[in-house]
Parts: sequence; C-alpha cells; structure tokens
Amino acid sequence: MATHATMPTHRRTPARTPARQGHSALSWAVPLVLGVILGFWAFFINRDGGRTTNGQIWLGVISGVGFAVLCYAFVRIRKALPRELRAAAIGALTGGAVGYLSSLNGKSVLMSGFIGLVVGAGMLLTMFYVYYTREE
Repeated sequence: MATHATMPTHRRTPARTPARQGHSALSWAVPLVLGVILGFWAFFINRDGGRTTNGQIWLGVISGVGFAVLCYAFVRIRKALPRELRAAAIGALTGGAVGYLSSLNGKSVLMSGFIGLVVGAGMLLTMFYVYYTREE
C-alpha cells in the first residue's frame, strides 16, 4: 500500500492594504512635539526671567504652530523629493529655527542669519550624507 505525502498548501491571507504614507501617528506627533519645543523655547527666551505677559505667550504659540505646520508639510512631501532637496529642506528648517531663536536672544539680524546659515549648512551636509549612504 502506498503512502501519500500531504502537499503543503498555501494559506491565503487576506490582502492587506498598504499603509498610507504620511498618515501614521508619527507623521503628526513629531511635528507637534517639535512645534511645542520651539514655542516654549521662544517663550522662555523672550521672557528673560521677567514677568509673563500675553505677548510672550502669543509669541510662543504662534512660533510653535508655525514651525509645526512647516514640519508637517515637509513630512507630507518628503518622499516625493530627491535626496538633495530633502536634505536642503531639513537644513532650511533647522537653520531657520535656530536663526529665529537666536534673533529672539537679542543678537543682530546679521549675526542671527549667520548662525542660522552655519547650522543649516551643517544639517544639510549631515542629512545629505545620511541619505546618500542609506538609500539605494
């Protein structure tokens, strides 16, 4: 009598829909956290140890919301950009934020712009290196 080996069957799992790009929890949580950090930082720099005023609170809120919106917009379009533009966008966001915070500290516009430019260029080079060595 012959024995039969059972053939392996392929289990058919239901097709999974691919995750939508830009709609994960991190796609809005990271810009939100970065905006809150920048907003509080701007508020505390402008406060300078004195009394809290409504103008300082609004400065922090508007700064944080503006930066969070820019970061969220970048998260939404980052996959469509080539690595050079992606690195430049991150450098511009970082340099702009650092230059803005530096200008709140009472430095001149030229010094704040120079600090933002140096930090932004450093971030551009760093992110270009990261993207260039880790992408196909």
